[in-house]
Amino acid sequence: MVTDLDVTIAERLAAAGQRYTFNRQSLVHVLCDAGKPLALTEVLTADPSLAQSSAYRNLVVLEEAGIVERVTATDEFARYELAEDLTGHHHHLLCSGCGAVDDFTLPARVEQTMEAALKTASRKSGFQPSHHRLDLVGLCTNCA
Repeated sequence: MVTDLDVTIAERLAAAGQRYTFNRQSLVHVLCDAGKPLALTEVLTADPSLAQSSAYRNLVVLEEAGIVERVTATDEFARYELAEDLTGHHHHLLCSGCGAVDDFTLPARVEQTMEAALKTASRKSGFQPSHHRLDLVGLCTNCA
């Protein structure tokens, strides 16, 4: 079944001179269903039909097209998730023990206060932000 998300992604890929292949669609659906950033090994576990080299190459294409974002944790593995403009604004909890990454959102009031503070800081330095991301680093419940 083709969803609005699939249509949007197909359009972005076409604009980048790429096609929305079956493997790319599989990657997008794995990331969409996960609800959190996944390491390549987790992507392959979720869909064993994907070949590792193909999955990695396709993640690079999806990242270059602005469909996937790379989240760098505290371990050697990057994680991947759908771009925030496709899924909604959120932040990350990064475990410095095992490298796990989870998403979290802030209450709207806190987000507005933080956005105002970031605009003030940006204005003072002449910086022109496009968006913000908050990574909270610490230990997950398994590592604590």
